[in-house]
Amino acid sequence: MISSFSAPFVRGRGAVRLTVATLVSGFVAVTVGVLAGAGPAAAAEMAQSQGGATATIGGLKTFGAAVIHAAGGDQEVSAGLFEMSVEGGGTLQTYCVDLYNPTQKDARYHETPWSGTSLGANRDAGRIRWILQNSYPQVNNLASLADKAGIDGGLTEQDAAAGTQVAIWRYSDGAAVDAVDPQAERLADYLQKAARALAEPTASLTLDAPAVSGHPGELLGPVTVHTNASGVTVTPPRDAATSGVRIVGKDGKEVTSVTNGSQLFFDVPLDAADGSAELTVQASTTVPVGRAFTSESRSQTQILAGSSESTVSATASATWAKQGAIPALSAAKNCAKTGVDITATNQGDAAFVFELMGTEHAVPAGASQTVTVPLQEDQAYDFTINGPQGVENRFTGVLDCRTQADETADLTTQTLSQPSPATVGGTSVTNDTNLAATGGTSVTPLIAGTAIGLVVIGGAALILIGRKENSTNQSRQL
Repeated sequence: MISSFSAPFVRGRGAVRLTVATLVSGFVAVTVGVLAGAGPAAAAEMAQSQGGATATIGGLKTFGAAVIHAAGGDQEVSAGLFEMSVEGGGTLQTYCVDLYNPTQKDARYHETPWSGTSLGANRDAGRIRWILQNSYPQVNNLASLADKAGIDGGLTEQDAAAGTQVAIWRYSDGAAVDAVDPQAERLADYLQKAARALAEPTASLTLDAPAVSGHPGELLGPVTVHTNASGVTVTPPRDAATSGVRIVGKDGKEVTSVTNGSQLFFDVPLDAADGSAELTVQASTTVPVGRAFTSESRSQTQILAGSSESTVSATASATWAKQGAIPALSAAKNCAKTGVDITATNQGDAAFVFELMGTEHAVPAGASQTVTVPLQEDQAYDFTINGPQGVENRFTGVLDCRTQADETADLTTQTLSQPSPATVGGTSVTNDTNLAATGGTSVTPLIAGTAIGLVVIGGAALILIGRKENSTNQSRQL
């Protein structure tokens, strides 16, 4: 099920009305194939508003075997390190933090704050980061790791990867899971007992705020750069040569490169027509261990275990007008509230008024307000908000905030002597192909499909109805 929203912002006190429409019963659209054919929700040109690394998963590279214990029987799965290829250059190594959900082949992942994943509500998320920092591959001296864990006979890379993944699953999914190899199991027990809570790591590159607004002739911003990179390249709007919009620092001087903490502004000419623009920043750095990675194809959530020097990027937009309400819009998944936060900041000279889910919201001139759009787990959404300046803000994604452990606890599993081929997206593959098999066996698609089906059968789509003005596209993907 895809929820679609479309409404113009209105000047003065005219409110946008909300209509709730019930759709035909059916499963939530979560796979790549379904979304690709689902119309606007699958648009590929969306930008990642929160910034960081974007990568494509390649599969399991170093792994062993583990057994999940459930009421219906034991299920054997592969457990270990995934490898991802970063867009623009670089390689990432990750572990899974979503055991019961299969991995989609060649899924595209985005660096994501914990608040946009199941880790946001997991009180043990900090312990998972400790495990990552104190085990393989961050600790690549396996003799030393074995000694710390009290393991006689040493560890192989496969044992180290399997034991680390098993320890993570015990905290990420609350799973009753053991490593098959005794050495790997002893490592998992050591890591689980030794783990201590650590804070969430900062993003490799992000911009605050991702959207700004104001009047022509002003410096619109600030947009603050947060990064662990030594330097960041700034790319001005594509039509800067004709529009006259420049990207400048606090001193009003044009900038092409910045560092952590730098503030950027859109310098809009006084005679500019009402409109919008977008800047991009890019850097090369190592992504911090413990950063989460999610995919809009509903492929299992990953957490970073290691990074090469990799390309990271982020975007920010600006909207301007001579008079009236001038809202800047951004959105972010909020798993604590099971929804998507829509933030409107109004730098105009009139209140921005809109109605959402039966409640009228008024954002005074110079103020900001955040409204949460509630969604159901695994629900795909696609909504567009049209501003008074003719700027179309489109947000798409899938709300993926929980692991499937609770939903699958009562389902029957098979007792297997070795990992079976996992069928995902209609392709049957084995463990030595590109499709990672962590958490996946021949029964995994059934488990995941059943769980997803239980979430929503016949849900509601929220549709904001209003007069649509002529617009130019400005999109965001969460």
